[in-house]
Amino acid sequence: MAQAAGTMTAIEIAQPGGPSVLRATHRPIPAPGAGEVLVRVAAAGVNRPDVLQRQGGYPPPPGASDIPGLEIAGEVVAVGEGVRSFAEGDRVCALVTGGGYAEYCVAPAAQCLPVPAGLSDEEAACLPETFFTVWSNVFDRGRLMAGEIFLVHGGSSGIGTVAIQLARAFGARVFTTVGSAEKAAVCEALGAERAINYRSEDFVEAVKAAAGGADLILDMVGGDYIARDIALLNPEGRLVFIAFLKGPKAEVNFAPVMVKRLTVTGSTLRARDVSFKAAIAAALQTKVWPLIESGQVKPVLHTRLPLARAAEAHSLMESSAHIGKIVLLTGAT
Repeated sequence: MAQAAGTMTAIEIAQPGGPSVLRATHRPIPAPGAGEVLVRVAAAGVNRPDVLQRQGGYPPPPGASDIPGLEIAGEVVAVGEGVRSFAEGDRVCALVTGGGYAEYCVAPAAQCLPVPAGLSDEEAACLPETFFTVWSNVFDRGRLMAGEIFLVHGGSSGIGTVAIQLARAFGARVFTTVGSAEKAAVCEALGAERAINYRSEDFVEAVKAAAGGADLILDMVGGDYIARDIALLNPEGRLVFIAFLKGPKAEVNFAPVMVKRLTVTGSTLRARDVSFKAAIAAALQTKVWPLIESGQVKPVLHTRLPLARAAEAHSLMESSAHIGKIVLLTGAT
């Protein structure tokens, strides 16, 4: 698509609705402010929050771009005042509050990380949203320790594939739930001790039989899983919510929370301030980036699509037929 000087192609949400409301448009190329960098986007990750935003259920926080897209990878082409950590020409991946589905995107320098050695831009675009989310919720909020029993629901999702690998790398026993034999095989190859097909097995019974219970559960399902999670947790166990694909409401007996001294918590990341996300970025660069560069942990990339086919990417995301990440490429046709 041809573009005038000073403008870029971006994908906007014409109105709340289905995938077809995503449309290509021209927008001014943004300028980096103090503490920010401008990235020429090579690839952008697609995530569930993008779908929720498109549907009208997850508006961007004040001051954020209305363009969807929470993670990008590409080349720094300009730096704002005070930025010393990156320079023009550096390859980076970044967590952003919006604006990723575009040819250029502004990102706080503190939320950027160098592209790990050996990774392509499209692989690097799989990293920020999932790795920031997993680190914050599994290791910081969930306090996962080596030797503990960890269950992550939706193991074949972008979040799930990262959670399995990182939990295993840091010494936990990992279990997960999936919806097919194919997804189970992938999750077990990534390090899950057991992938439980929720269509044919009860995950509470399966984990109890294999390990006696769970110390930490990462739940993006909610609904009727909530009471079952609580039943599965060991004393002093933790239940962390990051999404509610089956809804946020359930009838729950909270007596086991008291008896077993459980912690029930959750978080969202998008609206947190730069300093909070900067601390996660620093932890990732120190503790996780070496695992990626050594090949011990890797992004799981399901498919790449041109930016103009963002609607198709959202349809695939909503189908849950994918395993791992969906990435949009700005230079593809």
